[in-house]
Amino acid sequence: MNHMTTADGGPGYQYHLLRGALERFSKNLAELDAGQLAEARRQADRTWSIESLVLASAEAAEVILPSTQVDAAYAELLSRYTDDTAFEADLRSNGLNRELLRQALHRELVFDSVMQRVAARRLTVSQIDARLYYEFHVDRFLVPEQRTARQILITINDDFVENRRRAAQSRIRAMAAKLKRGPNRFADQARKHSECPSALEGGKLGNIRRGQLFPELDSALFSMAEGAVSDVVETEVGFHLLWCEKIIPARAIPFAKAEPRIRALLEERNRRNCQKAFINQLSERRQEAVN
Repeated sequence: MNHMTTADGGPGYQYHLLRGALERFSKNLAELDAGQLAEARRQADRTWSIESLVLASAEAAEVILPSTQVDAAYAELLSRYTDDTAFEADLRSNGLNRELLRQALHRELVFDSVMQRVAARRLTVSQIDARLYYEFHVDRFLVPEQRTARQILITINDDFVENRRRAAQSRIRAMAAKLKRGPNRFADQARKHSECPSALEGGKLGNIRRGQLFPELDSALFSMAEGAVSDVVETEVGFHLLWCEKIIPARAIPFAKAEPRIRALLEERNRRNCQKAFINQLSERRQEAVN
């Protein structure tokens, strides 16, 4: 594609340049350094070129855009500012004014309308398509193993005699020895002794997946047998005991439940492919006309 420069594109290009700066760096143009400006300009060249190509198409000529759509888009941008003065200042600092902004928004909305029409041509996703995707990507539809767990936490705090390191460790070791013999008392001991907010629910942590806890606790929990109480585990917040109440094995999500998600994914893929093919076709036609 032939890229248009600021001189070729004028204010419409300037809007693309600003959009590139905001999307890439969350900055206005005046805030960019030379490298960032160059990157924003490369993005603006691409988006401006594609937009211009689409707007020159027969499909774009068929679009009748109500002025109310431009008004709504303009009002939405204006609503982000505290007052008109701030809005005007921001426009000026980025090489725009109210009228030029409205022109750029009109172009953008016509472009979006054309691309939506093109996407509507997408092929329908059949149940066979969805089923094949499910079978070839079954690993994406697994619910990982979970473990139902409770914990007791004793923190280390030199301000309290009973929470100084040796005393805290001694206390929790004594609890561990008792609970390993009678895990059914774990919830009661957590309510009485744990210094974690979960103590209010008997130390209940709920169903845990790998990676949700401190690494030390995660390693301990997922190496335990169902019904077992852990050895004392130390983390940055103190000493812990864990009770693995239940192991919930990994399982596959049934196709019937996964199908709506798969259909949405494949439909979106079809939309993107239709739009990409449309733009490529326009580009080829332009190239043929030039040659």
